[in-house]
This record gives sequence, structure tokens and C-alpha cells, in this order.
Amino acid sequence: MFRNLQPPDHIVFIGYFLLVACYGYYIYNKKKSRQASSTDFFLAEGSLTWWAIGASIIASNISAEQFVGMSGNGFRLGLAISVYEWSGAVGLILVAVFFIPIFLKNEIYTMPQFLQKRYNEPVGLIMAVFWLFLYVFVNLTSILFLGTIALSNLVGDGYFHIVMICLAAAAFIITIGGMKVIGYTDVIQVFFLILGGLATTYLALTLVSEKFGMGSNVFAGFNQLLKQAPEHFKMIFDKPSATSSPEEINRYISLPGLAMMAAGMWVANLNYWGCNQYITQRALGADLKTARNGILFSAFLKLLMPLIVVLPGIAAYVLYQHGELQQQMLTGGEFREDNAYAAILNFLPVGLKGLSLAALTAAIVASLAGKANSISTIFTLDIYKKYLNKNSDEKKLIWIGRLTIILAIVIAIAVNWNDAIGIGSRGGFEFIQKYTGFVSPGILAVFLLGFFWKRTTSAAAFTGIIGSLVLSVIFDRFIVNWLGTETLWYTAYPDANGTCIIPFMVSMGWVFVFTVVLMIAISLLFPGGPKEGAKIEVDGNMFRLSSSTWVLIAIILSILTALYIRFW
Repeated sequence: MFRNLQPPDHIVFIGYFLLVACYGYYIYNKKKSRQASSTDFFLAEGSLTWWAIGASIIASNISAEQFVGMSGNGFRLGLAISVYEWSGAVGLILVAVFFIPIFLKNEIYTMPQFLQKRYNEPVGLIMAVFWLFLYVFVNLTSILFLGTIALSNLVGDGYFHIVMICLAAAAFIITIGGMKVIGYTDVIQVFFLILGGLATTYLALTLVSEKFGMGSNVFAGFNQLLKQAPEHFKMIFDKPSATSSPEEINRYISLPGLAMMAAGMWVANLNYWGCNQYITQRALGADLKTARNGILFSAFLKLLMPLIVVLPGIAAYVLYQHGELQQQMLTGGEFREDNAYAAILNFLPVGLKGLSLAALTAAIVASLAGKANSISTIFTLDIYKKYLNKNSDEKKLIWIGRLTIILAIVIAIAVNWNDAIGIGSRGGFEFIQKYTGFVSPGILAVFLLGFFWKRTTSAAAFTGIIGSLVLSVIFDRFIVNWLGTETLWYTAYPDANGTCIIPFMVSMGWVFVFTVVLMIAISLLFPGGPKEGAKIEVDGNMFRLSSSTWVLIAIILSILTALYIRFW
């Protein structure tokens, strides 16, 4: 695809890496001027500004999963796929207001630490081990595989393993310096991500404009998208009827309209943004004001993401329907919607190709670095220090953290070398969503009840974690066979293979509801000791917001409301 890079493209691309490397080295040396500590290495305690926190959250979140997978979904589903980004902005607001104050007030540095402190050590240890396996074998592995596929497709055939090693090496170099280096280099990553993404969107809209004889006019190109593909600008899909086409049914299975908005989407968002070491770690070393402002800044940036990753996919759809991009959308002679973003990139002029390639690389490397640091933090602080070597000094903890990073990256490379777990056959986006979605309801239930209901017991937490996993499997594999395709709870629809399935977001919502009910019942039937729940301090004062914070929240919600009114 991107086989014809010119010298200016190479200069821009290499310049990006030199800029990040030099800035990261500067931050690392600046940090070395004072005595290193484990909390500084893992959390950059008190060092990150609000804009660095916000940029780091976005840089860690946006990766090939969005540039490739979400653009491909934009090709197939249209703007409706933006619900992941725009509802994520609301999720971040809720985290800034309700979650972060509790973590900071109780000096929580890792998510397993919260579970240990709120419930008991077995609950925290079980989740620490589980999160390590999930982060290494699902998240880190999938990010590396997707990123390698995306870049190897762009630079040419035969470079898969070379690209993989280069991405892993770049992530390791950034991660080895600790969270402060990650946080501040992420600012540069986000700059390139947004600049390169906007350049690609600009090109996509001008290509559409030129295709319909409007000249190189961005606004005319956007108007043509609205005219040529009005169904791609509908945010909420209607529930299928007996006369609905297979395409309409498949779209609804992916994004089940209002049912999704009332259930699973919020479970996925609150778990991802509020109970995920990978994300919350950026804010856990700051004071409350800085952490809140940083999270709200990332919420604002989330509103921009569909402009960068979804619109190019819709533009590719319109161009493809009118005879363009016929070869660019093929891989091995087969059509693949995930080629949408790369298909647009091929039309970038010299220089901007290198910039867009740098933007995509920035997103991948930042996500890999953030995930590797989270793996290192959980293992070092929640397992090694607590159970393997309680007397470790600060220097040894830092080295254990670095060795953990190396091991995690090596495992990811080994698993991906010949795609041992079949990410390529399932699709990376689907792979991540499937395996994290099985546990999201239980994790969120355990955290929310742990925050706001002191009577929640350790036995209930353990039951909720295991029970949600069992319920997720039941909803995914068995419940349609047991209860049929139409009940008061759900409607199952035939997928592309003719198998009747429940939309995943609907299942996730019901699993969360049943898990909460189960945990409440266990807590009431088998109450714990008088001190259960007393180890976490929660009071109303920590949720009070300043006038400036209210203004920021109002601006974000006003923009989001306007977008949904326009594209409902």
C-alpha cells in the first residue's frame, strides 16, 4: 500500500522518532537529578501537569485499534461507531467527578490495591493475576499485532517481523524511563496523532469533493458525504423488524440502538476509564485538581476522535461505492473494510505520507508503552513487593519493574510471531472486546458497590467476579438455546453465519444487572464483620466541584448534546 515513500517522507518519519527520543532522554535526565523512587517511576508522582495527564490518556487509548478498526467500522456502520468515543467523554467526566477523588483520598496507586484495601487480599491478588494475564495476552499482544499489521501493510510486503520488533523496541525505550517519560512524550505523540489524523481527514474530504466535481473543497466534500451516504450519519439504529435486511440486522447487532445506550455501553466505558490501571495510572500520582482537569481535557479530546478516525472511513465508503479504491480495499484479493484508512493514506502527497505514518506509529507506540508500564506496575507493587520480597528497596523495585516490561514485550512478540492465538483470523478489535467484555460487568460491579455501599462484603466481591464471568459465557453461548430468541430481556438476531445471537452490548448490560443483584444478595445473606468497607474513606465533600470544573463539564456536554441532536 504505502510502497512509494519518498525521501521527504522518510525525513519526516525519522524526524518524529528523533524528536520523541531526544525529548524523552531530556525528561529522563531531568528526573535523574533527584533520587528515584518506585512511586515516581510507576506514577510520576506529582510531576505530570493536567495537559500531560490528558494527552497521555488519549495517546494510550488511541491506537491501531481505532485508526484501522474504527475507520473500518466507519466504512461499514458510519458515524454511529462514534458512540464509543462520545460516550467515552461522558464516562471520563463521571470518573473525574466520582472515581478519582476516592482513589486519591485513599492513596490508591493500583487497582488491585483498591480491592485489597476495600475487601481483602485474596480478592486483590486474584484480580492482579487476572489483570496481568489479560493485559499481556489480550491487550498488549493485540495492540502489537494490530499495529504491526497496519504498518507492514503500509510500508510493503515482507516486513511484518521487522516492523513488530521496531514497534516493541520503540515502546521499550519510552517505557524504561518510567511514567514521567511516558506522560510527557505522550504530549508529542498526541500532537502528531492529531496533526496527521487531521491531514488524512482533510485529504479524504477533498477526494470526495473532487470526485463529484466540487474542486478541492473540504466543506463540499463533507456535504457530499451527507448527500451520498445519509444512512452513514445516523447515530441510533432502529430495532430490526420482520422486513429488515441482513445488512440492517448486522448493523444493529454491532450497535443495538437505544438498548445499547441504556445498558452495555456504560458498563464498558466506566470499567475502561475508571477501573483500568492502564488509564487511571496517569492521574493517580497527581493532586485532585490536576487529575480532574487532566481527565476532563482528555474528555474534550475524545470528542475530536471521530473526526480523525471515523470520517476517513465514511469517505472511503462513498468513494468505493462510486468506483474508486477498488484495489486499495483488497488484501490478498479479498475485500476488507479495515483497509479503509490505509486506502485513503495512499493519496497523501509526499511529506504528508511520512507525517501520517508517524501519527499512526505514535498512536501504536504510546499504547504499547502505556500498557507495558501498567503491567509492570501491577506485578511489581501488587505481587512482587507484597508477596515475593516485602523488604525490597526502591532501586530494586524499579529494576524489577523494568525486567517485567522486557518480559511482557518478549512474550507479546513470541505470541504474535506466527499469530499463535489467532488474532488475525478474528480481527483485533473483536478479539479485545470479546475477552475484556466478559469480565467488565463484574469488575465494575465490584468497584461501584465497593465505593458507595459499605455493606458489600469480600465474599460478595469474589462471587461477583466469578459469577459475572459465568453469566457472560451463558449469555454468549447458551441462553438463546435455553430461552429462545425473544424474551422480555432480549431479542436474538441471526448473524452473518445464520446463528442467532444477542447483541453483545445488551448481554453486557444484563450481566452487570444480575451481578449487582447477586452481590447485594450475598452481602445481605452473609454479612461480613463490622470493619468490612470501613477501610475506604468516602464522603460527600470529595465530590464537590469548583466553578471552573463545572464550566468545563458544561462545555463538553453541550458539544456532545449538539452532536447527538444533529445526527440522531
